[in-house]
Amino acid sequence: MASIRKHVTRDIVALDAGVPLRQAAQLMAERRIGSVAVKGPEGILGLVTERDLVTTVLARGGDGSLPIREAMRTGVPRVQASASEADCATLMRDHYTRHLLVEEDGRVTGVVSMRDIIQLMLDEKQYLIEQLQGYITGRG
Repeated sequence: MASIRKHVTRDIVALDAGVPLRQAAQLMAERRIGSVAVKGPEGILGLVTERDLVTTVLARGGDGSLPIREAMRTGVPRVQASASEADCATLMRDHYTRHLLVEEDGRVTGVVSMRDIIQLMLDEKQYLIEQLQGYITGRG
């Protein structure tokens, strides 16, 4: 199993905890991403995802001017960049999340999404199929 290292989004999109939810939603739409990290003086505090925006703003009748700290999830699971896709998938399932923070040397260095993990799994399956086809036809 391959590690997630090369599939980690290292350009973390982060906003200060006091920024309005509307701005986070606009940034996610512009960048076509599903989450924004929330930062405070001591580093990354948590994540705000599209789902969090729906839950906080639409479902609860919230206001888009609320600060993102009102919608952020703290305690987002963290993994090392050396983790396997299976480890990540299990962690996502167990914590009902689609995003994990990636740590190296004790600090957050990236984000990995369920989409990234699925793509990695599909890439590995495709590689295995090609290897087996080569073996069967005698070209490998």
